Parts: sequence; structure tokens; C-alpha cells
Amino acid sequence: MKFFIGLHQPSDAKHFEACFVSVNRLRDRKSDFPVTDWIMDSGAFSAIFTHGGYQHPVEEYAAHIRRWKTCGNLLAAVAQDYMCEPSMLRKTGLTVKDHQRLTIERYDALMHCDTGVYIMPVLQGYDPEEYVDHIRQYGKRLKSGAWVGVGSICKRNGSPCLVLDVLVAIKMERPDLKLHGFGLKTTALANGTIRACLETADSMAWSFTARRAGRNANDWREARLLKNAVGKPTLYQSHLIESLL
Repeated sequence: MKFFIGLHQPSDAKHFEACFVSVNRLRDRKSDFPVTDWIMDSGAFSAIFTHGGYQHPVEEYAAHIRRWKTCGNLLAAVAQDYMCEPSMLRKTGLTVKDHQRLTIERYDALMHCDTGVYIMPVLQGYDPEEYVDHIRQYGKRLKSGAWVGVGSICKRNGSPCLVLDVLVAIKMERPDLKLHGFGLKTTALANGTIRACLETADSMAWSFTARRAGRNANDWREARLLKNAVGKPTLYQSHLIESLL
């Protein structure tokens, strides 16, 4: 599993081998920043939580992707999904089915914008079977071996078994998919079976931890502590997933 550290400040990317940076941090930025491998996040959480939807059209996001694709090695841009936690459904007044449909609609629109960057589709749901249903809704859009994000799992970090239930359900339906786990904390990332299900993951848990401890929640050195804590799973753990599929 490759780990991408989430950062507040793009200028801090120079301290890490792989980063996760929100488009919200780039909208007003003019100059490039030193970075190696990175993923651009769509800012979905703040858009849905704050506004109940996206304030900017898909074309605006596509323009930012094109602008930043030559900065470092932009591996992917995350599609503009709609999270399905109960709190997010209350924000929009819509259903899980509605959020799944809107997620695919935004993905389709972005794919038609010709960004020149891999667009990471996102699977949404809340119960494991809802994620499986969303895979089927995507249909042929999800090519064999596609790199796909798994949304609405970050709030379940305290119960790794709930995260694992979702990942295993997805793998049972499409074992070929390469999964990215959004916003996972060390409680989930310490689980070797979860890691074995994931191709990649990201986290900004370091910022919350620093703030709670009364330290600087914007200090990249706090991010380094989390990066160092995300160790490698044992060979035994990496094979556990095989017994579940």
C-alpha cells in the first residue's frame, strides 16, 4: 500500500515522497510548488458539508487539473463525489441512491473535459451492499484494474471491522479493482488486512492529533510523525485477504 500524506499547504509537499492536496488549496495559487508523486482531491467533503453541493461547475475543476498536471507527478485527480454518511444525507436532503447517481454524473462530466490526467472514480454507499450496487451502476466505466476511491469510510476509523466489511464486499464483487482509502487513520491503517485490500490511502489525521494536543495543526513536521507511523504490514498480514476472497 502506498501512502499519500494529506497536507494543508502545497509548499510543504517538498518534504514528502507522496502527497494528497485539495484543489481548494490551489484555486488562488499562481506558482508551481516542489512535489513528486501526488493526488489532487476534489474538495468534496467541504463542498457537501458547507454548501450541500458543489459551488463550482465541473469545467472549473477540470481547468485546475489541466493547470496543475505539469507540476510534479500528478498521478490522479479525484472525481467530485457525494459522500453518503447520514450527516451528509441530512445536508442535501437526498438519499444514498441520489448521491450515488450524482457521483457518477459528475464523473461522466469530468471525463468529457479531456484533462490529460487520470480521473479517479469514487465508490459511494454506507452499507457494504450499497458499494457493490454502486459498482454495478458504474458498469463498463470501471475498466479492469481501475484505480478507484472508496468514499464514506473515514468516519468509521474507530471500528476497523466496519471499514474492512466495505473493502471485502468490493473485492468480492471486483477483485481486480485497485482501491484507494480516503482519510484513514492509524487505527485502520494498522490493520494488515485492510492494508492488503488497498493499493493506496491518504490521511490528514496528523492535523487533528496535533490540534487536540495543543500543537501546531499546520506544521508539516506533525505530518511527518504520521507518515513514519504508517509502517509496513507483515508478510502474514498481507496474505490474510486471500482467505476472505
